[in-house]
Amino acid sequence: MAKITLDNLAHSYLPNPTREDDYALKELNHDWADGEAYALLGSSGCGKSTLLNIISGLLHPSQGRILFNDRDVTMEPTTQRNIAQVFQFPVVYDTMTVRDNLAFPLRNRGADPAYIKDRVQQIAQMIGMEEMLNRKARGLTADAKQKISLGRGMVREDVNALLFDEPLTVIDPHMKWELRTQLKSLHHEFGHTMIYVTHDQTEALTFADKVVVMYDGRVVQIGTPQQLFETPEHTFVGYFIGSPGMNVLDAQVTGDQAVVAGTQISLGKGFGTPKGKVEIGVRPEFTALAAGDVGLPVTIKRVEDVGRHKIVRADFHGTEINVIAAEGEGISPDMNRIVFDTAGVNVYSDSWRVAPMGA
Repeated sequence: MAKITLDNLAHSYLPNPTREDDYALKELNHDWADGEAYALLGSSGCGKSTLLNIISGLLHPSQGRILFNDRDVTMEPTTQRNIAQVFQFPVVYDTMTVRDNLAFPLRNRGADPAYIKDRVQQIAQMIGMEEMLNRKARGLTADAKQKISLGRGMVREDVNALLFDEPLTVIDPHMKWELRTQLKSLHHEFGHTMIYVTHDQTEALTFADKVVVMYDGRVVQIGTPQQLFETPEHTFVGYFIGSPGMNVLDAQVTGDQAVVAGTQISLGKGFGTPKGKVEIGVRPEFTALAAGDVGLPVTIKRVEDVGRHKIVRADFHGTEINVIAAEGEGISPDMNRIVFDTAGVNVYSDSWRVAPMGA
């Protein structure tokens, strides 16, 4: 296992980058702890696969260093980094049996045959392929081949890190849940440093100890699922995490008050006088419908019953505001206002969270 340090790291695919926008991966300075499980989460093109390829040695950065346990590996090839990597699409040896595919990394390193036998059996059980160990990989389905790739990536116990690049893309939904659970169990049992790239927030939040949210080539927040939900450090985090995502509204903020399209609301905490493009962000879970003359005036467009709760879609001067209401909560025609729980209100300046005064 290894602590992974990103030191002044950045990368551009252009030969002579001159400005920040030329970089697919903007400057990063982070320490990722030995033995933790991280998910790199973001939309397509945000830089997460670029970062993973730099960590694995498939790509050399334009600037900066990457260190494993304080050892500079920036220019070392993948073979010298002692990592295991599982790619988005299955990479297997079709002419080998499932057993031989799983055993290959261990045999290649001269492991004891008895250990190989036991370890392969253990991994086969984990990925649900015990009954297929003697079958050739040729002819197996895509999701079965990807399970072999996952198993081969996890069969070694001595690696510095396990890297997963959207490994469950071709796996059926039920098996995705099982494999995520097994990966979590494997991490708890062996304590590997794991990095898991995905654009699926459910995969990220159920797999990782810490989620690394990326946007436009930049890490905008690293945190636990609870931190990402309660205190999104960037409006993109609020938008991308949650279903529906955070409501974001233009506002003027002075002290503990905000004015949104002419309506004054209480923030519950003081924020001074933020500059730049000022917005407030409130998750639908901290938003409620009300009747009367307090709150933001809205028009309800539709109500979606999703079983556990209702999602109310409301219009506020052309901006959609989402409200999560309890399954048994009544929604009457006179509910034409929205009020916020001040405990869930965040303030943003130029998309970055403003800490409340005294925090």
